[in-house]
Amino acid sequence: MLTSTFKRTALSSISRSSWTNSIRAYARSSESIKDIQQQLQTFSIDPQHFQTELNTNDLLSLLKDRGLIANNTAESDLSEILEKGAKLGLYCGADPSARSLHLGNLLPLMLLLHFNIRGHSAFTLVGGATGEVGDPSGRATERDAMQEEVRLENVKRIKQQMESFVKNGSRFVKSVNLSGSVIEEGPVEAVNNLDWWKDVTLLKFLSTYGRFIRVSSMLARDSVKDRLTSEAGIGFNEFTYQILQAFDFYYLFKTNNVSIQLGGNDQWGNITAGIDFINRVKPFDKKLAKKTAFGITVPLLTTASGAKFGKSAGNAVFIDREMTPSFEIYQYFIKAQDSEVAKLLKIFTFIPLAQIETIMAKHNEDPSFRYAQRILAEQVTDLIHGVGSGKNANIITSILYPFPDEAYPDISTDSLVSAFKSANILKTLGKDQFFNKPYSVVLSEVQQISRNEAKKLIKQGGVYQGFNRVRIDESDDLLLTQESLIDERVLLLRVGKGKYHMVEFV
Repeated sequence: MLTSTFKRTALSSISRSSWTNSIRAYARSSESIKDIQQQLQTFSIDPQHFQTELNTNDLLSLLKDRGLIANNTAESDLSEILEKGAKLGLYCGADPSARSLHLGNLLPLMLLLHFNIRGHSAFTLVGGATGEVGDPSGRATERDAMQEEVRLENVKRIKQQMESFVKNGSRFVKSVNLSGSVIEEGPVEAVNNLDWWKDVTLLKFLSTYGRFIRVSSMLARDSVKDRLTSEAGIGFNEFTYQILQAFDFYYLFKTNNVSIQLGGNDQWGNITAGIDFINRVKPFDKKLAKKTAFGITVPLLTTASGAKFGKSAGNAVFIDREMTPSFEIYQYFIKAQDSEVAKLLKIFTFIPLAQIETIMAKHNEDPSFRYAQRILAEQVTDLIHGVGSGKNANIITSILYPFPDEAYPDISTDSLVSAFKSANILKTLGKDQFFNKPYSVVLSEVQQISRNEAKKLIKQGGVYQGFNRVRIDESDDLLLTQESLIDERVLLLRVGKGKYHMVEFV
């Protein structure tokens, strides 16, 4: 077990800045904190309400109530089809503009997942072809050209992430389902639009499909109009992007029985372009005559301050655990404002709406405990990085950013090491290389800075050790020994206001 010689002290400055409401906790008894901890540890999704939502015959209304639908085409027709129990094919796509999806990209995938766990087929599309062109939607200028090897690597990663999110999401939903209802998810397939575009020549495309494309409709799209009136204008490549996406929908509609395209609200023009293209082709293809194409968009989510959702300090919060450890995703959601947390619970979790009301009522008894945010953070982290990731992130949070008088997690050192390792913030170093040497040696290694820079940080009094955050001797004469470690095994360093390192010595 963790050694008892470390005592809790006042919150660090990073805790004060990140947990403003938590300062009020000084006035509360440890019994109140223990009560909240107990409720969080035993939290589970209400099985009766979960079953009711899972088996609803009005899925579109439920998804609207959860804040996952902004607009959709032919709503009454689609509702009627769904109420009859028909199983449809749906897809959403993403271009390889980065190495990883970020939190903002998850909204259409959440919508796709809601359909998939109810038996509908889910297709995830990576734009191996469209990524070469660039989507003008929501942009004032053209995207910078990307090196081919970078783009190809992004294609591989994004394709895998999208497919994994839906499949892992289905497994996660099954893990929290205590209702006894059997979840029979639909098939999941990942596709790359380069697979069908690579064999299409310009002349063949124009001769076959050019007559179904109306330039007047293309010019009327908001993404095009905005750029036409801008100083930068728009290139022919981006102008034709909507044709490429429209053909993608048509191709999946025809070959994979996909009836619904999902996307962000900024994709409305591209999605309706696809529906228009399909409707113009249908009279000339008898196999498609009785099929209908639909489009659904999710809202463009922003924070209470108006900032784009999914960014922290201006940087995207990616879902790739190598780029954003589970702990950082947990931290992003646990810092959600009280005015936002109910909305985020509806969008990013599968907690039933009725239960969310109960959670918020408990939360509002004393918002400084961040009861709702803790449930949100653990549920979302488990959804994105796998069951158990949220619990591990919660353990790390309770150690690095505790409430005053909050008890240390009752876990073994093995569990502590496992939690930090799973969050990708554990470093393993050799005893022979670092024992009986000044702290600047190990600091230089874990911070990836020079020895002189490490000495400077220590001399400035900016390096702390252990749970109680004892400042390292500014002379840097103190040597690191096995007795300096927690349970003679791990070292916790804090550098500056909020940079932490957990180091295991072997």
